[in-house]
Amino acid sequence: MTGLRSLFGPSREEIWRQLSTEIHGRYVEGRGVWKGDKVEAIHHAWTVTLDQYVVSTGEVTIPYTRFRAPYVNPSGFRFRIYRRSRLSGLGKLMGMQDIEIGDAAFDEAFIIQGNDASKVRLLFSNPRVRELVSAQPEIEFTVKDDEGWFGPKFPEGVDELCFLAHGVVKDVARLEQVYELFAEVLDELCRMGAAYETDPHVSL
Repeated sequence: MTGLRSLFGPSREEIWRQLSTEIHGRYVEGRGVWKGDKVEAIHHAWTVTLDQYVVSTGEVTIPYTRFRAPYVNPSGFRFRIYRRSRLSGLGKLMGMQDIEIGDAAFDEAFIIQGNDASKVRLLFSNPRVRELVSAQPEIEFTVKDDEGWFGPKFPEGVDELCFLAHGVVKDVARLEQVYELFAEVLDELCRMGAAYETDPHVSL
């Protein structure tokens, strides 16, 4: 075991247990195939959950690291942000939405989409939000309306803040930054009137 640890570094479980201590959360051991290990942490009225899931393409299985936090979304405000790629220019030529917020470096690095451009600009006018997003080498950060076919359906007016990254993230500092990003964005959404600080009554 010591030899494997020196070769591959600490296990995911070790990292996630360390994270749960750092953010005053709790490590929850998995139950069977469909319920894997997770970390849960409370920020005000919201529960932020870290877990891992896999997508099978038929030939390969791709793991993802995921953070989620259901919340009451009174205005139905939605956004999606991800890093710009070589294909982004082609997408813009084809009419893909890209909301600019007025920070040249940030606008150059990220594609932002949303159903209310003024709210998008207000959310990302928060310098700490921009700093925490920029710290992520890979990011897909979005608001979803529910968990889809294989997850729980949410009550009316409840949506989910969701972060995805390819692979198994085993960097405690990076995971802490994502948790802080969730806390900062949820707080900012409340200040904007785009979230309520109430229990959404959703269990992930």
